[in-house]
Amino acid sequence: MTDIPHGLVTGKVLCKTQWTDQLFSLQVSAPVSSYLAGQFTKLGLLNGDGEWVRRAYSMVNAPEHRFGQQHLEFLIIKDQNGQLSPQLHQLNEGDDIYVGKDPSGFMTLEEIPPNVKDFWMLSTGTAVGPFISILESLQIQQQEATNAKPFNRLILAHAVRTQQDLTYQERIAQLVQHYQGKLIYVPIISRESVTGALRGRIPSLLLGGDLERAASVTINKADSFFYLCGNPQMVRDTSDALNSLGLEKHLRRKAGQYSSENYW
Repeated sequence: MTDIPHGLVTGKVLCKTQWTDQLFSLQVSAPVSSYLAGQFTKLGLLNGDGEWVRRAYSMVNAPEHRFGQQHLEFLIIKDQNGQLSPQLHQLNEGDDIYVGKDPSGFMTLEEIPPNVKDFWMLSTGTAVGPFISILESLQIQQQEATNAKPFNRLILAHAVRTQQDLTYQERIAQLVQHYQGKLIYVPIISRESVTGALRGRIPSLLLGGDLERAASVTINKADSFFYLCGNPQMVRDTSDALNSLGLEKHLRRKAGQYSSENYW
């Protein structure tokens, strides 16, 4: 057996959920360090040439333990030309999987500036995963009364190509019910017209005001903060759209109204 690279630990696949032919989720148990909702870690496997292949994936679930054995969930799309995702797709319950020991990333609740009232989460494809983690973590904080951010409204926009690509519908519905009108879910479908969903792409829906109307929330510099997570083109175009609306990129040294993470 080839030695496991530094930084990876051995985990076990607990469960696999197949959403579509290409979309699937893996639930994994692995002894990783504590993490914050919205962060990511590496998944790795040996390829057919005996070489290690690693890619970053965000956790879908909220952190369950401060330390020790962690239950982790990942939403993955199988890329036929990918070096890792086809192998991950072949895994089943009980199989070994190798996981980065130390999750990282700055797309967390803790990085959002104070006094934000309207928290927008804009995602494409599998990038909805870290936002589910954030919403579930915020739910736990509120239930335990532990320094929960006092947002007035939470807006989750999930852009996909077809209706079947809208994953975690039951889980999102439960979150909407829990937040009692505070969480607004806006599905966006680019290749089909579906009742209850916007059609198009996030940047144009922002610039045209469609996203604001669907959420019944007005975007403004004083109250709004955006996390953008998804394919790099969406992130670039949406950043440009937000700039056009007068918003600024958030930096640790200078607070702004949006931050982003490529997820590809």
